[in-house]
Amino acid sequence: MRVLPKGLYCEPGDFFIDPQAGVHRAVISHGHSDHARPDHDAVLGTPETLAIMTARLGEGRAGRVQQPLRYGESIEQNGVRITLVPAGHVLGSAQVVLEWRGSRIVVSGDYKRQADPTCAPFEPVPCDVFVTEATFALPVFQHPPARAEMRRLLESVALFPERAHLVGCYALGKCQRLISELRAAGYQKPIYLHGAQASMCALYERFGIALGELQPVPRPAKRGATVLPGEIVLAPPSAESNPWSRRLAEPVTALASGWMRVRQRAKARGVELPLVVSDHADWPDLLETIAEVGAPEVWVTHGREDALIHALEGRGIRGRALHLLGREEDEGEAEAPVAEEESA
Repeated sequence: MRVLPKGLYCEPGDFFIDPQAGVHRAVISHGHSDHARPDHDAVLGTPETLAIMTARLGEGRAGRVQQPLRYGESIEQNGVRITLVPAGHVLGSAQVVLEWRGSRIVVSGDYKRQADPTCAPFEPVPCDVFVTEATFALPVFQHPPARAEMRRLLESVALFPERAHLVGCYALGKCQRLISELRAAGYQKPIYLHGAQASMCALYERFGIALGELQPVPRPAKRGATVLPGEIVLAPPSAESNPWSRRLAEPVTALASGWMRVRQRAKARGVELPLVVSDHADWPDLLETIAEVGAPEVWVTHGREDALIHALEGRGIRGRALHLLGREEDEGEAEAPVAEEESA
């Protein structure tokens, strides 16, 4: 394995994993835009990931040739055996297991260990080299159960029935997870969506993930009026600063992210109700996962590399920082500005 300007390259197999620009052959771990780039000649991924790429990028840019590979199935490319196993990050997310000449490398992509009703749970795979993310690789990041954060949200809804609750969340993965966790907590009322969230929810439902009744955010009946007091609205994180949000009844602003563990981040963004809900592994889960896979060597990428490598040294594990270019340090994916007309 080599780190090239376009990303992590498997030399004997002649393919890239999550490359940052178009390449001749790519294996894609999941559909977030900082991993699933356009314009590859050939793309291998889970059926769900390929569907997400097609929905987001269009038929012409989501890989000229697409090869679906289901969890647990394997193919060989130039003698390298490729297997995809669940990563627990979002729908279709996969760890890429590579086997060649008796050695095994696992490229985990983004992953989490918390339960998530919208995607298959992470499966640890013993290996010689484990490539791990480090988004939340500091001891301060210890994520509470998502269901506990949903109870906090519902308590706030009950406390302020005259106000809408505007929850910022990424359109792929976080949005659907929040909906499912709310349903599991007993919330069966309609959940209202910004227009930017709707298409990915529809895709999840096509893959059998039931989300209950979802509605678009209505326009007020007259100028100056507001809508949806007492209701929950899910929107991209930037929507709260967009004129679109003015239609909501005195919204309580919330944001669902692992970064909400840091109070200064919540305060800087003007978040009234920070919800610590992450689709990435926290500090204890990173260390537990590395112990489970038993790799004597761990490569660390896109995140707090130094802190994790230092912790691994104390456990007798060799750590290496890959310093891959182009990764978003924010949780999930790069986000485009939200236009007001998206909600129509």
